[in-house]
Amino acid sequence: MSIQKPVLHKKSFQELTVDELYELLRVRSEVFVVEQKCVYQDLDGDDQKSIHLWLTVAEKVVALARVCPAGTHMKEISIGRVITTKRGKGYGKQIMLHAIDAAREDFRAKLIDIEAQEYAKGFYESVGFKQSSDSFMLDGIPHIKMTWTNLTYE
Repeated sequence: MSIQKPVLHKKSFQELTVDELYELLRVRSEVFVVEQKCVYQDLDGDDQKSIHLWLTVAEKVVALARVCPAGTHMKEISIGRVITTKRGKGYGKQIMLHAIDAAREDFRAKLIDIEAQEYAKGFYESVGFKQSSDSFMLDGIPHIKMTWTNLTYE
């Protein structure tokens, strides 16, 4: 049995098909609302301005993220709604690296902020983010702000 390589999809909100949008929102709800038992307003008005990225294997979403321009979700360009549905396979790291590339290519990012769940700090450090705030509660879950700068890979 051969291992399938994930396929990257990258679209603006306007480019998404209805079925693609439905599937991305379904996966976000499945992970954040059902699995993590977090009641929050997922449809926050930022999707329409964002770049949406997702990886599929055998046409199933295995990871996703969105890149928001500065002044939408956060003051700076930000990455959020980061999910992997198949843990331990490297898909989370892949989608984050693609999201960083998209932030740089589409929004000319030199600085990227995220609101990371505290437990995932090490994961985000592995792709170049550094903690930039004290712990705070967001939707009932401890978070920290983390920042990536272009200097990380230069």
